[in-house]
Amino acid sequence: MKVINSLKTAKSRHKDCRIIRRKGRVYVINKTNPRFKARQG
Repeated sequence: MKVINSLKTAKSRHKDCRIIRRKGRVYVINKTNPRFKARQG
């Protein structure tokens, strides 16, 4: 999992990426390709 500043670019890396908010942190998760995980905050 990468910690990055811009989740908009992380979401556009793969078409199945989703942005999810958990506990004040913003995550990009991808069910089909889990290596595209990222976190912000």
